Amino acid sequence: MIFQDPYASLNPRKRVGQIVADPFHIHRTAGREETRRRVQGLLEVVGLSPDHVNRYPHEFSGGQRQRIGVARALALSPQLIVADEPVSALDVSIQAQVINLLDDLQDDFQLTYVFIAHDLGVVHHVSDRIAVMYLGVVVEIGPSDPLFLHPIHPYTQALLSAIPPIEADDEARRERIVLEGEVPSPIDPPSGCRFHPRCPYATEICRVEQRSARRSDAGRHLPRRAGRRARLHRADRRVEPVRARLRSLRPGRLRQEHAPARRSA
Repeated sequence: MIFQDPYASLNPRKRVGQIVADPFHIHRTAGREETRRRVQGLLEVVGLSPDHVNRYPHEFSGGQRQRIGVARALALSPQLIVADEPVSALDVSIQAQVINLLDDLQDDFQLTYVFIAHDLGVVHHVSDRIAVMYLGVVVEIGPSDPLFLHPIHPYTQALLSAIPPIEADDEARRERIVLEGEVPSPIDPPSGCRFHPRCPYATEICRVEQRSARRSDAGRHLPRRAGRRARLHRADRRVEPVRARLRSLRPGRLRQEHAPARRSA
């Protein structure tokens, strides 16, 4: 797992070599010399020097600490890594470096990521499939590009309409959806569909029944009634401004303007 806070997720009393070596010691998968060799190799893979094994976390920048966390997550050669907001605590230029690193590692090690984030640009860049959650419940799942271009659930539509326009003309053509009301407490969620107090298409059955997910013809999953109602109210939705924003949000690699070299993150 890769944690959100690169400062709190590393033990300040341990050297970097000890932190990355912990998975090997806990699972007893390698001897002392083999562990040291693999730790140095992992640091090199994530863009740090093997000589950093004897340093403490406070001697590194935020981006470098997150790289240490990535190295620790790779230690046991996992097939799946859960990344919980892995770049939200980093500067924008460093975010790009870490995301590009994760892209490279995914190709090199054939990894699958469960990437948890609220930054829509980052989510679209790194994801093949996206699940949109509201109050702890998944309201829509689908492939990345179709979900961004043609959102079906009303909450997904409102969420994506909040993406800032890239071009000046987009501001005039964009339809911003502003949800009314307050977000309910997740401790005491509403009955039925949890989105119904703020949904412009809610009916009486939404207040008493939580619909099970279904699969649409396009491979999308969403609550049955929400999907049917949303389709009836999106005939004149303009998607060209969204396409323009997506072209800038998802280049081949994220831009790193005025960013330091890879090893300095």
